[in-house]
Amino acid sequence: MTLKLCGFSVSNYYSKLKLQLLEKQVPFEEELVWVGNTHPKLMDRSPMGKVPFLQTDHGCISESMACADYIELAYPQHPLLPSDPWAAAKVRELIVYLELHLELVARELYAQAFFGGKVSEERLAFVRKQLPKGVAAFAKLASFKPFVAGDHFTLADCAAAVHLPLIASACKRVLGEDLLASLPVKSYLEHIDARPTMARVNADRKVNSQEMAALMQKARS
Repeated sequence: MTLKLCGFSVSNYYSKLKLQLLEKQVPFEEELVWVGNTHPKLMDRSPMGKVPFLQTDHGCISESMACADYIELAYPQHPLLPSDPWAAAKVRELIVYLELHLELVARELYAQAFFGGKVSEERLAFVRKQLPKGVAAFAKLASFKPFVAGDHFTLADCAAAVHLPLIASACKRVLGEDLLASLPVKSYLEHIDARPTMARVNADRKVNSQEMAALMQKARS
């Protein structure tokens, strides 16, 4: 069977895997799967009810990091991890910093930034304290010359390209300031957005955002 990427394009983690697949020129299909329900379509294939996940010949794989590693090993063409163990580990290190110390912290703001919710003062204080630490640490590792890990596009760019704009937007909307301002995010994203693969990811995300907005409006009415 053709590899199937399951989830929805508004998800930054879904877009991370989609960008990886497109860059590696791996044939794949997409299956629209929303979260927030207990339908077997989701829960039987992703035990925590999360997206994205992959449907493979051998079964399903959940969690984006595991999915990304599977794609690299199963489809070695156009590798996005260096062959040198040290260099590969440094790419993975960047991804961990991006997702654990930046995106996961900024995620506290998403309910208010994008979905009409409200973040408690306690959680706002947490973000204001922790996110600058993560940004400072990430800045020590990232090169942006011109890609996050150096001269070549890697898996770290698949993560940075989808996480950084979301983090910056959430900070501006909720905190009133861009906590990523010390990083060359704007010029970096302009460079990445010029890639045809990223243009497709962005276009599909825009369409899916409209679909999500329509569903949320229908649920409220």
